Parts: sequence; structure tokens; C-alpha cells
Amino acid sequence: MTTQHPFEAMFSGIIGQEYDMLRLICPLAAEMSQLVGQRAGEYCAQNPAASSVLELGGGTGITTLALLSANERLKITSVDNAETMQSQARQSLQQWQKEGRLAFVLDDILQTLEHTEDNSVDIVASAYTLHNFEHGYREQVIAQVHRVLKPDGLFVNGDRYGLDDVNVHTHLIQQEVQGYFSVLTDMKRLDLLEHWIVHLFSDESENHVMRESVALAQLQTHGFKSIQLDHRNQVNARVTAFKSL
Repeated sequence: MTTQHPFEAMFSGIIGQEYDMLRLICPLAAEMSQLVGQRAGEYCAQNPAASSVLELGGGTGITTLALLSANERLKITSVDNAETMQSQARQSLQQWQKEGRLAFVLDDILQTLEHTEDNSVDIVASAYTLHNFEHGYREQVIAQVHRVLKPDGLFVNGDRYGLDDVNVHTHLIQQEVQGYFSVLTDMKRLDLLEHWIVHLFSDESENHVMRESVALAQLQTHGFKSIQLDHRNQVNARVTAFKSL
């Protein structure tokens, strides 16, 4: 987003520097990145001409690598506004950048989308980015994603999709917090524990939480078809949708 809020600033600080710790405290996140790449690969197998991917919120490159591995013809533009995190991706994925399969853009996601041509991208992919957005900003992003996709293009997002049953959802969040404490206190990383708990409060705030039914309805409102949520595991799920022809 253009204006950096305190919870976003964390990704430029300690969380951004050690974001790969997420693999330990939330292994489902790494699994979801693989599922995003898998779906992109399936789409390529069904659409031999597909090659362009716009990745929203590339972070440290976990999902980027999954996309690069999905099909060798995919060329990815990875957008993120957190330099601390993107620098880690540049370092670990420099081989693909040299080969011309990967380009990095350090910018606001909505601004990047707004400067992307209509009907120009085969796949828009993301993992654990959209849930960070406030509702109004997220809606603008979804509208722009639909605009930039080619007809029948794929949108795939692995993310935190809140359950509509708030009681069940709250119970799962409590389990998640217990996991943070278990892993990070054993590692004596109370600094990271503090930052992740504060970030979780932002994720679960009313102006950010991405409820399943609302998110799917939003995609339909903006013209997407064949909308599907699958691979739900706790509060994590993968959503796929296609631009209408």
C-alpha cells in the first residue's frame, strides 16, 4: 500500500529479516506456497501458450521458487514493497534472474497492477499477501487482477481465509498462537514471538480479516468464474478463479 502502516513496517524490520522462521512456526505456509506453484503448473499443462506470471507479494521467494519450479517456460515478475524481504529473494533466486525467467519490482502492489496493461498476464499468483490488506485496498487489488489477466487467465492465492464460523475460527487461532509460543520460546526467540503476536492481531482485526464467504463473493462480483476454495487446513486455504472469456 502507498502509506505504510505499523504492521506493514514489521516486514521491513525483524520479521522481514527472519521471515523464513515462518517455516518452523507455521509449516502450513510453506505447504501452501507449493500448492500455489502446483496449480500454476497444472494450468500451464492445460494451456501450452501460458508463460507470464505476476506474483503479488513475493517476500523472501518461497512461493516464487514454487512457481519457477512449476513449469520451465514460466517467466515471473515478483512484486513486493518490502526491500528487506525482497533482497533475500534476490540473493537466493539470482540464478533464475540471470536466466531471464525472473524479474523483481520493488513497489506498491496496487500501483504496479494499475500500470500493467489490460489482458496481458496469464497467471496472477500470491501467497500470504492479500490477508494483510485492509478491505478497501484488497477490493481494488482484486478488480485490477481481473483487468490485467488475459481471458481465461488464472488467479491463484494461498492465504489465510477466515472461517465463517467465528467460534471455530477463534479456536484455530488459539491453537496457532500456542504453536508460536511452543517453537519460539524453546528457541529463546522472544523478540520474534512478540512481533509475530502483534502481527497476528493485525491479521485478525476487523478491517483486515479475510472471511471465506466474503472473499469468494468479492471475486464473483468482479467477474471471476469457476471460483474454488480447496486444500483448507486450519485457517489456511487455496483459492483459484478464472477471468471470464
